[in-house]
Amino acid sequence: MTARRAGIALAIVHVLLVGTLGLKLLADRARLPHAWAKTVPFDPDLPIRGRYVRLRLEVPLDQADSVRAGDYRRTRLRTEGDRLRAELDDAGPVGARIDSAPGGLVAGLDQPIAFFIPEHIPDPSIRPTGEELWAEVTVPRRGPPRPIRLGVRRDGTLTPLEIR
Repeated sequence: MTARRAGIALAIVHVLLVGTLGLKLLADRARLPHAWAKTVPFDPDLPIRGRYVRLRLEVPLDQADSVRAGDYRRTRLRTEGDRLRAELDDAGPVGARIDSAPGGLVAGLDQPIAFFIPEHIPDPSIRPTGEELWAEVTVPRRGPPRPIRLGVRRDGTLTPLEIR
């Protein structure tokens, strides 16, 4: 096999790998539940990865009787309506630090998610006072949630952001 043919074969293999991953993510997005969760943004830019917002999800915690703020526990995520909820589960796929919030305890997921943004738009994680950044995520059976889109909650109303 010539070097040219080997290069073309390798390029085809790469395209197939990336294509199957893309198809799997699209199928998961269509098939798996998705919900909104409040976020805490941090680390908005890394030159190697491009421009993105790194988000830590804060998920309301069920079964909060046996934990205190500051504890680290394993959790299982589930959807309730259009919101993400966490429940304690020692065999759960996601670790979380328990924090106190105005509405009760929340599970701050230890695996942040990255939402990639175009170069030409302002950083959506910088919000005025009174606005909260939320993320709609796909909830897989195992592993951390995967972001779909961002939204802003203002005066109790959640509005998806148009990021293009």
